[in-house]
Amino acid sequence: MTQSTTDYDNPWKSMIERYFREFIAFFFPWIEPEIDWLRGVRFLDKELQKIVRDAELTKRYADKLIEVYKVGGEPTLVVCHVEVQNQPETVFPKRMFVYNYRLSDRYDCAVVSLAILGDESENWRPSTFENGLWQCSLRFEFPVVKLLDYAADWQALEASENPFAVVVMAHLKTKETHRKPLERKEWKYRLTTMLYERGYEEQDILELYHFLDWLMLLPEELEQQFQVELGQFEEARQVRYVTSIERMAEQRGRQEGRQEGRQEGRQEEREAIALKLLRQGLSLEMIAEITEVSIEQLQNLQSQQ
Repeated sequence: MTQSTTDYDNPWKSMIERYFREFIAFFFPWIEPEIDWLRGVRFLDKELQKIVRDAELTKRYADKLIEVYKVGGEPTLVVCHVEVQNQPETVFPKRMFVYNYRLSDRYDCAVVSLAILGDESENWRPSTFENGLWQCSLRFEFPVVKLLDYAADWQALEASENPFAVVVMAHLKTKETHRKPLERKEWKYRLTTMLYERGYEEQDILELYHFLDWLMLLPEELEQQFQVELGQFEEARQVRYVTSIERMAEQRGRQEGRQEGRQEGRQEEREAIALKLLRQGLSLEMIAEITEVSIEQLQNLQSQQ
């Protein structure tokens, strides 16, 4: 269980897509009232992937491309870059600029680039890209949120009902408990039980728990202890949101897909994991989410068993 194996990207992508309005309200509150939420939002991740390929930008992060409408205005694009690497990267401002101008050129509209920095460097805070020669210059600025800053006001995070307060706490404690499995188990339990105390609906508890569970990976023995303690907590509250038999089977599938599938990139390996999960009886939808194998491919695998 090393820091380098922690998968931050996929959980962040999932949370941004499910709670995009809460994401904007928490990190960029001045933007939230400027968006016409009644007109909905549209995620354009495939378009962003094409931009990335065309730009030959080899490093990939939890980037999201979302189309929203301004209040009383025309559509605009919001590019959300969630930077989760452990070390500063000198080309990051340039990548923000490249994404922005390529999208502006492609869609002929205003493009807003937002950055979330999840690294542990106190001084790395890139927010501009500049270039120029012979009196010809450009300067690109973008708003940046540094997750490390939230650690200074932990009480505010605990008091906030926004789900991204939990996301930030989990992100910070995952990094803080690197190579400290006992401490991580304690924080995983504390943050999970906090979900119930905040009065979230069952589905929100499950979504946030999946985020915690994905990030805060524990050794098997400690994970079993955690499940026992959480089961006792749920029993005392007379609820079975997380520790029901179905939920625990789902969690085992997620963990196995996580642990076996993080380093694989080939279709054959993904299908091998999918086949194993099919034999465990998980739903096609859940296996598709874990392995990124399509429903149609899963059905073909199922018919071959």
